[in-house]
Amino acid sequence: MIKSNFEILAKYNTLLNKNICNRIANVSNETLWMDKGAFFGSILGTLNHLMVGDLIWLTRFNKHPNHSEGFKALESLVEFTSPTKLTHTLYDDKEDFIDNRKVLDEMIIQFVEETKETDYLKAITYKNMNGEVFNKPFSMLLQHLFNHHRGQVTTLLTQIGIDIGETDLLILIPDF
Repeated sequence: MIKSNFEILAKYNTLLNKNICNRIANVSNETLWMDKGAFFGSILGTLNHLMVGDLIWLTRFNKHPNHSEGFKALESLVEFTSPTKLTHTLYDDKEDFIDNRKVLDEMIIQFVEETKETDYLKAITYKNMNGEVFNKPFSMLLQHLFNHHRGQVTTLLTQIGIDIGETDLLILIPDF
């Protein structure tokens, strides 16, 4: 029951990221790097931060207590740069960002498909970037991954006249 909620969120995440990537494809890198006064400065700075967050959280999730060997879907995390700080710039160029965003989104979908209902009832122990230790429910941490700064990107794109289309989760919630 809980897992099906996260399967929808993974699809929603992919859909929104695809819409964002499609809309920025024709925008210059210069425009995407313009400081918009956002927490992470620019549109591409914010998008990089979102991917940094995804990589950090997926690495933490790969140490889930029910999966001592890690998740098969997350094996290719090693192909991504390991962020060293929350403002780490993974991709200076939008094309590189778009290509890697697609790969990561597919990995997230496969990861959620691989989870089991009992995984959502466990807690994850992890260290943040400052070395502080936390023990929090896996389900709530995964929820955070899907909610993390997503609205900031759509606001920044709207400021430069780009509408990414429908953003309501409702579009993926099935009828009974």
